[in-house]
Amino acid sequence: MKHVPFFRWVLAVGLILIGCSAGIYMATPDYPELETVELTVVREEPDGACTVRWTDPYERAEHTGDYHCDQYRPATLKAPDYEPGTGLGWDTGYVLAEGPHKGELYSLDADEDIEASVDVSDDLVAVGLLVTIVGLIGGNIRSVSRMYGVSPGVVRRARRLREAAARVAEDHERAEAAVLSAWAPLHEELVSARLARVPVTRLRTAHRRRLPTKRLTESGIRSVRDVLDAGAWGVVDASGAGLRQGGKTWAAARRTADAVGRNAVVRLDGDGTDPRTAVLLGALRVLVEAGPEARSAAEAGVRLAAALDRELADAAPAAGWKHMLAAGREERARVPAAVAELRTLLARAGREGLAEHFAQASVDLLRGGDHDPAGLSARVDFDSRPAAYYALLANVVDTALRAKTGPDGHSAH
Repeated sequence: MKHVPFFRWVLAVGLILIGCSAGIYMATPDYPELETVELTVVREEPDGACTVRWTDPYERAEHTGDYHCDQYRPATLKAPDYEPGTGLGWDTGYVLAEGPHKGELYSLDADEDIEASVDVSDDLVAVGLLVTIVGLIGGNIRSVSRMYGVSPGVVRRARRLREAAARVAEDHERAEAAVLSAWAPLHEELVSARLARVPVTRLRTAHRRRLPTKRLTESGIRSVRDVLDAGAWGVVDASGAGLRQGGKTWAAARRTADAVGRNAVVRLDGDGTDPRTAVLLGALRVLVEAGPEARSAAEAGVRLAAALDRELADAAPAAGWKHMLAAGREERARVPAAVAELRTLLARAGREGLAEHFAQASVDLLRGGDHDPAGLSARVDFDSRPAAYYALLANVVDTALRAKTGPDGHSAH
C-alpha cells in the first residue's frame, strides 16, 4: 500500500490559511491619520444623524456637512440645553490629516470595514497556525513511528559485501572465459582434423541407419567433416536422397562430431611455437596461480550475492530516513526481517573472513599475462606442473559443457 502523506496535506492547508491571512492583511488599507476637531451641531435626529459645522484646522475655512453624532453624549451637549435659544449642540469629530481629502470630516463608521478585514485576517491566521501545528506534530509523530528499522550502516555494509562477492564471481568467470576463448579454436581444429580421417561409411555402422554413404563417397563427400561442411542440403544434392534422409545423414555426422569433440583433448606443448598455445597457457596460468581457493571464493560469491540481493531488495527502505518515509506500509513491514537477515549474513561473512577472501581472490585473478606476451613464463611453469594445467583445463571445459548441455547431457535449449 502506497504511503498517503495525510499530515503533509494538513500542513499545506495550514500554510495556505496563513498565506491567505497575510494576503488579506496586506490588502487592507491602513487607518488614516486623523485630527480631532470641535463640531457645532446644527441639526440632530434622535438616531444620531446630524448636520454639523466645523473649522478646517489646516486651511482655517468653515465647512458644513452631514455626520453621525454620538447620540449617547450628555443632554447638556445637545440642543436646547447646550446654548439655550440657539438650537445648537456640541460634539467632537475627526478630519483627515493627510491625502487629497485633507481637512474633510471623517466618520469612524468607515473603520468598521477595516476592522472586519483585520478580524478575518486574525481568524485565518489563528486557524492556520492551529492546523499547521497539528500537521507538524502529527507528521513528526507518524514519521518517528515510520522511522523504526532504519539501519543505513547495515545496508551500506551489505551492499559493499555484495559488490565484493559479485566482483570475485565476475573475475573468475572472466578468467575461465579467457581459457575457453583460447581453447576453442585449438579444440575445433583438432576435432576437424579427426573428423577428416573418419570415413563417411562409418556413419552407417556407428548409427545403424540406412544412409546413402556410398553415393556420398562417389560424389566426393568421403569424410564426416565433408558431410558437416556440405550441410543437409548439400547431402541431399550430392546423394540424390530425399530431404528427410539427407537430414538424418547430417544429424548422424553431427552426433559423431559431438562424440569426437568430447573425447578430443587439446595437447599443451610447452616447447612449441604456436602462439595460440601460448595464449592458452597464459590464461590457464592465471587460474593455476590463483589456485582452488579462487574457484571456491567465486562459488561462495555467487551464493552470497544472490542471498544479499534478496534481502537488500526488502531492506532498501532501511537505507535512510528519506527512503523509509517514502516507503509504503507493506514495504516497511518487510524491513525488520530483512535487516535481521542482513545482520546474520554480515556476521557469518565476518567470522569466515569472506570479504578478505574475495578481495584476495580478485587480486589473484586479475594478474594477467600482459607482461609476458610470448608466454615464456607460462611455458616454464607448465613444464614444472603439467598435471595441474591439464586438470584445470578439463575442469573449465567440463563446467562450460555442463552449463551448455545441462546435467543430463542434453542441450539446455
